[in-house]
Amino acid sequence: MSFSQELYRDFAILIGQFLKEEFQVGGIVEISASDRDLIAVMRRYFAAQAELESLKAQLAAARQAAGEAIGVFYDPRQNAEHAADLQRSHRLREEMASLMQRAKA
Repeated sequence: MSFSQELYRDFAILIGQFLKEEFQVGGIVEISASDRDLIAVMRRYFAAQAELESLKAQLAAARQAAGEAIGVFYDPRQNAEHAADLQRSHRLREEMASLMQRAKA
């Protein structure tokens, strides 16, 4: 199991425990600031991951439709039509790496 999968599992457990306690007590359960921060970081991480997966699928379909070589298609300098999407995918990967470092801390 990768670290990302373990973190996702731990995040799901944390949220599950929070919801279970909230419903058992019948009120709002206070969570620590660090738990709230982790929840915010992980929400953004999984949103970025979903966006990246969608973007990757769109780019792969566009590359196949164009019949372009991988090295040409995925080079923003040679593929002006998809340059913005290619750069966005790089930014999402960087953001996900940064978020994962924050979650590990």
